Amino acid sequence: MARDSSATKARLLDAAFSEFAAYGIAGARVDRIAEAAQANKRLIYVYYGNKEQLFDAVLQRALETGAESVPFDAEDLPGYAGAVFDHLVAQPSLMRLVLWKQLERPGATDAEAASYRGKIAVVEEAQKAGYVDAAMDPADVLTLVMGLSQAWFGAVGGPAAGESGAGWEAERLARHRAAVTEAVRRATAARRDPA
Repeated sequence: MARDSSATKARLLDAAFSEFAAYGIAGARVDRIAEAAQANKRLIYVYYGNKEQLFDAVLQRALETGAESVPFDAEDLPGYAGAVFDHLVAQPSLMRLVLWKQLERPGATDAEAASYRGKIAVVEEAQKAGYVDAAMDPADVLTLVMGLSQAWFGAVGGPAAGESGAGWEAERLARHRAAVTEAVRRATAARRDPA
């Protein structure tokens, strides 16, 4: 019977995501990833090269999934921030993976840098069209939106303290989300000159 390499790769990436989110790159163990994926350890090296390249593949997949799940909309930055918040609540391990990446491999990957530049260009267009405050640098706008969207996930009592945002009470979750969207609205709203 032919081996289903795409299914094996998917299992390896899923297992690696969990391992890297829990232990970071340095603490992750290829043996545990292979065992969790029910795959031969050798296949990790065949498909991905080494542990660092596997981490890159996991991160790239997470970025692509996030971009598909939460399309960037510079004309509605509060709505985008709320959608990012929701995505992180649904996938609390994602924020841990991002934090490990920042700690162990600071700096942007080529894919991250390209995505960031693209979003900055979209923000700049939204500023020209009057949707976003044009007094701020578009890179600052994007940084504020992303920072506010992610702020609760590192806060004391946030989902990082437990296993998931699902641990928050519905009312508390709604209150945090509303605070995020309102803060982004206030920070980015286009300033209108009085008539």
